[in-house]
Amino acid sequence: MSTEQQLITIDDISADNAPAIYVAGGLGRFLEAVTTEVTAEVPDLSTRKGRERIASLAAKVSKSKSAVEKPGRDYLKRLKEMPKVIEAELREFVTKMDALRDATRKPLTDWEQAELARTDKHVDGIQDIKDTLVFEGIPAASTVNQVIAALEMVPMDDSWEEFLAEAAQVKDQTLVKLRALLTERTQYEAEQAELVRLRAEAEAQAQRDRDAEIARAAAEQVRLQAEQQAQAERDAASRREQELIDQAAAAQRATAQAALDAEAAAERQRMQLELQAEQARTAAAQAEASRLAAEQRAEQERIAAERRQEEAVEQARLAELSRQTAETEEAHRQQKLREADQAHKVKIMGAAKEALMSMNITEELAKAIVLKIARREVPNITIQF
Repeated sequence: MSTEQQLITIDDISADNAPAIYVAGGLGRFLEAVTTEVTAEVPDLSTRKGRERIASLAAKVSKSKSAVEKPGRDYLKRLKEMPKVIEAELREFVTKMDALRDATRKPLTDWEQAELARTDKHVDGIQDIKDTLVFEGIPAASTVNQVIAALEMVPMDDSWEEFLAEAAQVKDQTLVKLRALLTERTQYEAEQAELVRLRAEAEAQAQRDRDAEIARAAAEQVRLQAEQQAQAERDAASRREQELIDQAAAAQRATAQAALDAEAAAERQRMQLELQAEQARTAAAQAEASRLAAEQRAEQERIAAERRQEEAVEQARLAELSRQTAETEEAHRQQKLREADQAHKVKIMGAAKEALMSMNITEELAKAIVLKIARREVPNITIQF
């Protein structure tokens, strides 16, 4: 205990010297002083003055007690309020220091976010090149050719930055695969077109052969009928000639007019036979005309089939162009959605990283934690995008 502390009396206690008084064992000297004072004399209880003196000493003890207790209570009250003041001061200090730290680091944070967006853009661009190999179903050669043309238009320049070599390699590899696919699909489609053409020609030839056989059979039937009829007429003429020979004697007696009549009848018979032969030739000509008409119809049907095939190919081409346009528009829409989703993810991951950094975690560690959670490498923890 210092000499200064020993010189302080109960009457000297104040708010200024309270921190030095109200400490462990700090009030013992006041107790000793009061005890010494009230025990220094022994009043006589048999006298009124003695009894009053004892009462006065007891009152002095009470007064001394209040003189020490009241400043102590006031000091204790201030001590109880002090943690709240300190807590508020520290809270304000920490908040301002965090804001200062964030403001100081903001240029680096902005750069990191921009760097992440920049690299993600290149990674997505390379993935888009790879995705050109993905088709819904088996693509047509024209579709593959359009994809190749579009991919060849993708520039390989300084805009790819440090990803230029990788992007160029992926583009070359993808073009090699697409060109191989184009060769395969072109060959397949050519083979299919040739099969269609051969089937059409075979069907047309078969039709021509059927029509020619029908015409030939008809002509043959007409010829046979004409020959049979001519033979029948010849047989009849032979029989009549034989009858004339048998009746020769009687014919000699016939008048000249009868001979003339017979000659006229024979002439008529000859002319009738010639007419029948001409009719047979006409029937044969008609059969040939029918055959030629059948061949002409078959040729027209072949031309019509080719025209229908060309129209079907054109319709398929137009449908494919429509599908490719819709596919391109859908690809653009999906690209915009991916870009918006990427920006949203960058924002969410940046906010998560900042929240971790507010717990005095280094930026590198906070970034590593966020990326690991985003990749679902931390069990039972996810980032809500």
